[in-house]
Amino acid sequence: MMRTTCLSPAVHKMVCQLGFEIKDNIEIINIVDKDHQVCWDAICSKVYHACSGTGLDYAESVRQLGPLCEAVYLYFLSLPNEKFEEAFREYFHWTNNKELFLSVPTVLKSMDGTKISLLLMKMTSCLERALGDVYLTVGKDCPFLLRDLVASEELATIFGKSVMDVLRIFIGSPESLNLRNILWHGFASPHEIPPKYCSMLLLFTGGLGQILQANHCNSGTLLVHRPYFLFNSAEELQVFPDLDEEVLSLSEKLVEESKFVLANMIPYWKEAITAFKQLRYADCAILILPQLESGLRLIFTTVNNCPDRMLTAEILAKHLNNSSDNKVPNALGEPAMEFLLDVLNHQEGPRVRDHLSHGEIKLCDFPRGIANDLLGFSIVLLYKYCNHNTGKEATILCPLIDALGSYRSRFHPVALLQKQVFQCMTSLQKWFLLPSPCVGHTSTTDRPDDMTDPGISLCAEITHVFSLLRHHRMSGFNNEEWDLQTDKWFTFMEEHCSKHFSNLYCNRSVMEVVSIMRRVTAKCHLASNNIISTLKLRHEQWENKTLRSRQRQNYIRLLSCTKTLSLVIRLILTLIIVDLHNISSKMPSEYQKYLKHLKFILQYAENVSTCTNQDKNQWDEAMQLTSKIIMKIRMFFEASNLNER
Repeated sequence: MMRTTCLSPAVHKMVCQLGFEIKDNIEIINIVDKDHQVCWDAICSKVYHACSGTGLDYAESVRQLGPLCEAVYLYFLSLPNEKFEEAFREYFHWTNNKELFLSVPTVLKSMDGTKISLLLMKMTSCLERALGDVYLTVGKDCPFLLRDLVASEELATIFGKSVMDVLRIFIGSPESLNLRNILWHGFASPHEIPPKYCSMLLLFTGGLGQILQANHCNSGTLLVHRPYFLFNSAEELQVFPDLDEEVLSLSEKLVEESKFVLANMIPYWKEAITAFKQLRYADCAILILPQLESGLRLIFTTVNNCPDRMLTAEILAKHLNNSSDNKVPNALGEPAMEFLLDVLNHQEGPRVRDHLSHGEIKLCDFPRGIANDLLGFSIVLLYKYCNHNTGKEATILCPLIDALGSYRSRFHPVALLQKQVFQCMTSLQKWFLLPSPCVGHTSTTDRPDDMTDPGISLCAEITHVFSLLRHHRMSGFNNEEWDLQTDKWFTFMEEHCSKHFSNLYCNRSVMEVVSIMRRVTAKCHLASNNIISTLKLRHEQWENKTLRSRQRQNYIRLLSCTKTLSLVIRLILTLIIVDLHNISSKMPSEYQKYLKHLKFILQYAENVSTCTNQDKNQWDEAMQLTSKIIMKIRMFFEASNLNER
């Protein structure tokens, strides 16, 4: 049976029927006066409250507001664009995106349901962002959810509770028209969104601007817009090759044939491809993200044999509600799952849908690379779920398929830890490339290569601890003889920093350990950079003979302990990489002991990063801390070895 709607019966009735049941003809002058001021009293009078008095009667309110929406729609259709801009331009400034709202009448007049739906998605996300900015003029910690934002006392104080109740009917609750969510989550097809609701939301936005303008005149409160989110990690993604005309033309054919696409959603897919061709990258992403979700819901219900879950599918979850395994990861493959989690979920990834849907991105600056990746990924799925694929299609899409097949997570905490370790290693490599004082310029005891007896002893202890690590924790690794001071250490670490871990659905214990490891690595990296900066500065001062006597002695102490500090940081990084391979196998009792041990190392890394700061230069203290942590690590290894016996 062909699916004609993805809306539940209750939502379909709310969106597509209730607002059309009353056929009253409303004069627009009752809604917008001759000075183009929104008559909020007339609109608010159509809002009904539940009999219990505990909330809004959304269904009756939509029914009563239907004729008003129709009148507003016809008004905007009849109003020339120049007149509209003249009347409303100043009232859209508060949105920080007035051009978007000024474009609405032109799109409405196109009668194109796909373009109207796209516009609504952009309007609701922009409106949410602007309302959050207004909220922050009187409150702190802006609510994350739109429904909580529009129901907040803070906005009710500014705009009036009755005005915010009207807004809640359109975008504020799952029981309402809920226009934002049904579009952004891929439930509503183009023909299911009545254009008159887009018109009403446009009027509301202008009306809210009028209220703010009046408030500003009375109170002088200045609305400050939060800065837009920037995709600093966009370059790190860049998964798929540039989509050329041949690939895009093929994708239009795949949209018509693929089982990944519901028939009523085809117009969105085609418009997304058109948007990409026209360099409208934000539009492409906004259109494709809900359709990815819609297609993945279809896969979810198919592979898990639960057609009734089309509306409630938890696509990326590990288990279903009945605790059985979700089969979507097997169906898509691990690389595809890692790509989805990287792009959509991981906190330090681009989280494209979150940032776009909450209005946090300047649309005209949306990166081409991210749009290219989203569309490229979608095209691979379109192809995967086509029955009649030809050899020619496979040849054309081979670069995309290969790119996805080799994808490895870049924003999972484990992947980020590996990257951090590599960056810290790179920093360590710079230490001994830095210039040091010429032998002729120093006394015998000043020579940078000389080490004190405690330093020599400590290096020997670190080497001993490393031998314990090799014998008891690295049995599964390449056992070729090497130590922390050789280039083979860097080779070993590079290999294991780039090694792929299967990190889907890591348990909480593993994530807790990884979080601490990342903090340790960050502090080690900070200490390394501190030492590099100080070595550069002090050498320059030494050569220029501008060091005071105390600074000169402090510099010599630094030079004498660089080898020890380099070795201990290398040891800690090696521990992290080795334990990363083994942590998931630790028993609960071992886990708690290991966690305590790791926190000792974190405390050491934090203290050493402080001691090595240029304002501190506490090199003797750093060596004392190093001596203590090496003792703790050795005792932990020896105790672990006894337990294993």
